[in-house]
Amino acid sequence: MQTFFIAPTRLNVGLTSVTLGVVRCLQNQGLKVGFVKPVAQDRNVCDVERSTHFARQICQLDVPDALPANYAIEQVSIDETDDLLEEIITMSMAAGKDADVLVVEGLHPDPSNPFTTQLNTEMALGLQATVILVSDASEKNISEEIKIAERQFRNEGVQVGGVILNKAPADFDKAALQAEIGELKIWGVVQFDSKLLAPRTIDVALHLNAEIIVKGELTKRRVSETVVAARAVPEVIRRLKPGALIVSSGDRDDVILATALAASNGVQLAGLILTHNTELNETVRAFTEMAFHTGIPVLRTEGDSFSTALAISQVPTAVPADDKDRMSLVMNSVAEQLDSDALHVGVQTKGAHHLSPPAFRYQLIQKARNANKRIVLPEGEEPRTINAAIACEEKGIARCVLLGNRAVIEGIAASQGLTLPASLEILDPEEIRAQYVAPMVELRKSKGLTEIQALRQLEDNVVLGTMMLAIDEVDGLVSGAIHTTANTIRPALQLIKTAPGSSIVSSVFFMLMPEQVLVYGDCAVNPNPDADQLAEIAAQSAYSAKAFGIDPKVAMISYSTGQSGTGVDVDKVRSATEIAKARHPQLMIDGPLQYDAASVLEVGQQKAPGSLVAGQATVFVFPDLNTGNTTYKAVQRSADVVSVGPMLQGLRKPVNDLSRGALVDDIVFTIALTAIQAEQMLG
Repeated sequence: MQTFFIAPTRLNVGLTSVTLGVVRCLQNQGLKVGFVKPVAQDRNVCDVERSTHFARQICQLDVPDALPANYAIEQVSIDETDDLLEEIITMSMAAGKDADVLVVEGLHPDPSNPFTTQLNTEMALGLQATVILVSDASEKNISEEIKIAERQFRNEGVQVGGVILNKAPADFDKAALQAEIGELKIWGVVQFDSKLLAPRTIDVALHLNAEIIVKGELTKRRVSETVVAARAVPEVIRRLKPGALIVSSGDRDDVILATALAASNGVQLAGLILTHNTELNETVRAFTEMAFHTGIPVLRTEGDSFSTALAISQVPTAVPADDKDRMSLVMNSVAEQLDSDALHVGVQTKGAHHLSPPAFRYQLIQKARNANKRIVLPEGEEPRTINAAIACEEKGIARCVLLGNRAVIEGIAASQGLTLPASLEILDPEEIRAQYVAPMVELRKSKGLTEIQALRQLEDNVVLGTMMLAIDEVDGLVSGAIHTTANTIRPALQLIKTAPGSSIVSSVFFMLMPEQVLVYGDCAVNPNPDADQLAEIAAQSAYSAKAFGIDPKVAMISYSTGQSGTGVDVDKVRSATEIAKARHPQLMIDGPLQYDAASVLEVGQQKAPGSLVAGQATVFVFPDLNTGNTTYKAVQRSADVVSVGPMLQGLRKPVNDLSRGALVDDIVFTIALTAIQAEQMLG
């Protein structure tokens, strides 16, 4: 097992962020990763050891509790360092059991506890670890600092593999630093990004000990700028942008009205803080009541505006233990900027593993980037869709085409604080609709479609987008954020039609379980498939799983296992299993199996001895839509599992549906799925 020991060269280098970014980067490579923070640092910010906490919550790792810092200090002070190291190594080995690589987070240098530097060295030496130094790229004399830290480890016989530079300014010269530090390789340069420092409004409220007047979206909105309303309203208005936290005395009715108007217009302000312990004028409050139902939080504090703004600037930059969303963004940002090849070298895997959720997401994005497909988004004026399109364009996931009015789309983007990339394609349906009438009439001539009927149908942007796909102007379509599944599928069936060899369209969800990714089908399309259709769904789902790197072991789910049950429903599953096996002998398919017999090895061995699927299924095919949809939502909500999909299968070209409750990330991943499908269909 490879062990990496992450050691900072000084205080405040962002050790937790970089360490967990390393964990995520390794997970993205499909490696099984263990993590441990052997000794907790001083807990001034919160009573939770954040590295351990986030590794459990986000990386889904089984991480042992860190030893308290005061305990470690006491052990060193009474000359029991050997016993302490034995305890640390035992804990670390347990954390790395069955892992390909173990990541160990060291201690910050602490002037009040000079033992920390020596303990880092002894831990790395005892674990036979390769040290990765973490340094702050914004500091002066960084090369000397790195050399000193490297020398301290090497003089004790510890191997130093590389250095990761954090908080790098935009003009950071990596080549110049590499020349200065010699043979020690730079394994990553993480650019400074102020967006990743943005606290939530609730973090500011807690720091100020402010009174909450209107709760609003206190835990969701983030503060990117503090606006002190000390000037005339026209100056304040210019700064009423998403993420702005307005600091004003309650008697500034003009500022309050301007803030309320901005909130009513959809500007996602971080909040309003009333200073001097003032209150809103009753007349003004009544007039602006609806604005304060848009989600904007309103707080009150005793200090004046200047002291309040100063206090806001001193909100700790460390990610609070309950801010999982921000830490996920930080981890992913760090992981994307690391040299994954350098980290991967020397890691010896212990055999095949299930495809982990981080590896699935990472491979999904990488494959989509390589495919470089053009994906049309008919719901181009929908805010989440705009946000997802921007993300895909900026990250190179796909070339998205938004259908909608440019002015409307630009206005929605501005209200969310988003900037539309110049390369993001926007097509106005009013300007292009007519050019698809003749091709649509030709496609539907067997149904007697007239030009007037075609033009009327093309007023639906989903139909328009589907026509673009039908005549190969785009490579795929994603819709459903504000449309039903039927609205998305019906035009596809009429204009795209099913793929050769397919008689039905079905769907799968990729369920990102803590340890592996499972495939559920069909949970979105076919209400009550017969045995023949169920067999086809099984095959479609198996091949979809295989296409996305999942070894398909298909379980045909029923309320009974094997030959134990009788009845119309279980007989249908039994018959479907036989049909699927006969048509696709190369696939591993078994059924009927109860869910526990399919998913739990001990149960599977007991109920279906000798089965190659029971207890280790990766593809679950449900007997009907009622069972499939209920199961996927129960697992998703009760187990807090991310589901990607539904991905449609069986069409000649890729069209994918979204849940109307889809988040921006859900849409991004669905766009990536669609791009990969388009590439695979070419093969």
